[in-house]
Amino acid sequence: MYPELMVIPMREELVRAGIEEARSAEDVDTALSRPGTTMVVVNSICGCAAGKMRPGVRLALTNSANKPDRAITVFAGQDREATEKARSYFEGNPPSSPAIAILREGKLVYLMQRFVIEQSTAQQIAGELVRAFDELCAPATA
Repeated sequence: MYPELMVIPMREELVRAGIEEARSAEDVDTALSRPGTTMVVVNSICGCAAGKMRPGVRLALTNSANKPDRAITVFAGQDREATEKARSYFEGNPPSSPAIAILREGKLVYLMQRFVIEQSTAQQIAGELVRAFDELCAPATA
């Protein structure tokens, strides 16, 4: 674990983008038990989170007409209980930090893992998230 003072700016970057911090397993369960779609961002202190993932998430949220109903973030290596709980919803997938998931009614429907984030630019991550938001988070039409 890193000193909390060191990770505050990394936490705040996502909070300023409108993403709620989930710092306990209960916070995660509460968010994922609500109806609709929830984006879960597994934040990390690594360089690919700083230079690619967090900027990509911010870009996607500002450039998409369709967004998840809510978004939460857990911080790997800092909020272990919350991170483990979030990952428990990513059934059948190995732990990945950073990572971005979309869940509908508490069920995983989309997961971008570290290996994708590492090979992408922030703009590519944003584009892929906007595509996923459009497909998975658009309001149902009658």
